[in-house]
Amino acid sequence: MTKSFFTTAATAAVLAFFTLGAAAQNVAIVNGKAVPKTRLAALAAQLERSGKQVGPEMEQQLREEVIAREIFMQEAQKRGMEANEEFKFQMELARQSLLIRELFTDFQKTNTVSDDLAKAAYDKYMSSTGGGKEYRARHILVEKEDQAKAIIASLKKGGKFEEIAKKQSKDPGSGANGGDLEWANPNNFVKEFSDAMVALKKGQFTDAPVKSQFGFHVIRLDDVRDMKLPSFEEVKPQIVQQLQQEKLLEYQQSLRDKAKIE
Repeated sequence: MTKSFFTTAATAAVLAFFTLGAAAQNVAIVNGKAVPKTRLAALAAQLERSGKQVGPEMEQQLREEVIAREIFMQEAQKRGMEANEEFKFQMELARQSLLIRELFTDFQKTNTVSDDLAKAAYDKYMSSTGGGKEYRARHILVEKEDQAKAIIASLKKGGKFEEIAKKQSKDPGSGANGGDLEWANPNNFVKEFSDAMVALKKGQFTDAPVKSQFGFHVIRLDDVRDMKLPSFEEVKPQIVQQLQQEKLLEYQQSLRDKAKIE
């Protein structure tokens, strides 16, 4: 949402500035042509929309900018540049862009994201974090079930998980690190793997091979910890922004779907 154009103090200062002098309705008179104060207000509003603060210290800078634009515009008009076809084309593009921007701004003003909707999106995210837990696990991945069973038998006899992983695991990423998958959300893994992993106790490995689309896994759970999740209030602005963008994209698509294109 666009902030108020001026702070209370700035408003008073600018209004006082506008009323000074005989030409109270104008910023200046350039080559006999009045430059209305509305141009100054429009330029200040444009700066506000871009995130810049407009205060009394900028009054003179804005005034000089408005006057300079009038001088340059008069010179361009004197040279007949308004009749140039390229200029007309660029003006049409600018008109389209401004109209579209106003359309989308109006849509967002009348289609705000409620706190309930934002909270629902937050809760949905929280539920996807696997109960707010992170798991540190290792695995050994092999192609055949018999291989996995033999590895489990070896582990039960005192075999070193890390050494077996380095020698036999076909997972190039974790194998070289003794099967270490580092800290991860259980939802980062395929369901078969995740279900088997979260069922383990710390230090325990699976007593049967776990089959997935990648092959057969032998999994050991090393540790579990609570995820450091942000509160709703901490991430609410980002959630609202994301939902607003989604609403806008849906609106744009609805307009395209309804349009008759021949």
